[in-house]
Amino acid sequence: MLQRLEALQRGASESPEKQELLALALEQISEALAALQMAVAGTQSQKAQWQKLHSQTLQQTRASEAWPPTSPFDLPSNDPSLTEVASAYPEPPHATEGLPRLLSRDSVGLHWLVREPPHRALEGSLQLLNTDLERQIQDRTAQLQRALEFEAMLKRVTDNVRDSLDESQILQTVVCELVAVLGVECCNTALYDLSSRDSTICYEHTVSIPSAQGRVVAMADFPEIYAQLLRGQHLQFCGLIPVPARPRFAILACPVFDDQRAIGDLWLLHRKDHIFDELEVRLVQQVANQCAIALRQARLYQAAQAQVQELAKLNRLKDDFLSTVSHELRTPMANIKMAIQMLSLATDEQRQARYLEILQTECKREIALINDLLDLQRLDAGLQARSLISIQLHSWLPQVVQPFRARAQDRQQSLEIALSPELPALVSDVSSLERALSELLNNACKYTPPGEQILVMAQVTERPSDAVAQMMQLLVINSGVEIPEDELTCIFDKFYRIPGGDPWKQGGTGLGLALVKKLAEHLGGTIEVASGQGNTVFTLSLPLS
Repeated sequence: MLQRLEALQRGASESPEKQELLALALEQISEALAALQMAVAGTQSQKAQWQKLHSQTLQQTRASEAWPPTSPFDLPSNDPSLTEVASAYPEPPHATEGLPRLLSRDSVGLHWLVREPPHRALEGSLQLLNTDLERQIQDRTAQLQRALEFEAMLKRVTDNVRDSLDESQILQTVVCELVAVLGVECCNTALYDLSSRDSTICYEHTVSIPSAQGRVVAMADFPEIYAQLLRGQHLQFCGLIPVPARPRFAILACPVFDDQRAIGDLWLLHRKDHIFDELEVRLVQQVANQCAIALRQARLYQAAQAQVQELAKLNRLKDDFLSTVSHELRTPMANIKMAIQMLSLATDEQRQARYLEILQTECKREIALINDLLDLQRLDAGLQARSLISIQLHSWLPQVVQPFRARAQDRQQSLEIALSPELPALVSDVSSLERALSELLNNACKYTPPGEQILVMAQVTERPSDAVAQMMQLLVINSGVEIPEDELTCIFDKFYRIPGGDPWKQGGTGLGLALVKKLAEHLGGTIEVASGQGNTVFTLSLPLS
């Protein structure tokens, strides 16, 4: 190419401009050829150097103690001769160390340990940190979402407790909410009867297992569990022995504890490999506290309602009493007033005697009513004294019954006494005993229809709770009349009258049987009533001594 350029230059002598351009191109091409020749010479020199180093490394490697190697990479990296040869090789970027390695039987090379660039290590660390932060954010978000669900559920329970006083509705809502929020298989709540040491499952909500609602569990059968619950401590466990019709479950038991004692519990059943975490346990404890508040409020409300009903009943009894007493007080006074007026107008002795008899009868009636009220007051206050003497019923009882014979005869009633031949003496207060028996006889005479019988009996029997102590029983039996079963528990109440009776026809204040009950308690005994098959039996039981 240079020869052709020189020929062109000689041929272009007639044009100075062309000759100048050709000279410039010739100079540039000459410089490029010189650089190329130098590069070729350098390459040949470097190749010779690499061949020389490779030959030296191979000779030194074969002369070392590790020759021949068992594998291409068994050459010692700390051999000084090898390291000296390796140091002559050019070092790659970011290299930390060059290790000589046998690549084949006739080829030795270097393995370079290259450090990762700093920016790549930083990028990897940032990526790992970012991944960990994303995972933490996801976990924290899930925890916050779960906490919000628990808080919303607790608010629903709290609102239900605040708005309702129905114990059954609140507890049923609680078990349904816990199953829905915690995803358990079953939740139930039980109420305790500490007197009998029983736990009754009152409310339950299940997903896939049979219900146990209504089941009564004896605390003595599971002492380890209920000992902890009665102390107000929760526990979680897994049953080792499966219950029939129920597989094994992980169980969380939390007591429903008020300010004094455990009144029930909450049980949650989950799959057997589940462990209730701290957040779930705390939620169940808070729900159990709300249950305790609900139960306390419901029972206080029920007690208040019972008191209101009792006060209403007492108010009715008071009104009846005032009405009865006013009638009983007014009637004798009206009769007394009328007898006094007629007595002042009577001229013959027969009429005067009749009016005096009316005055005497009505005065006795007035005094009897006042005495009943005073006696009840003294007995209620415990101020009635007792004077114990030995009483022979064979001689004493006919004297008490005798005043009622004429009254029974006037009403066409039969009044009889039946005593066992061998009755022991009775040690008691004779005045209180006579008053009680008289009230029973007076009651029998008032309500026994004409043509029926009144029977007074006495017998000795043993106390059911103590086979040694004996009791004297005085029975007043009247036929032809029955007391409704639902009224038997009320007839000993003060001022009580059987509905449907005519108080004006029978008279009295409704205090007679209440006075009998108080006198029986004053004497250390009891009064009982039984009615059926056309008979009514009052049994006064007293200790013999």
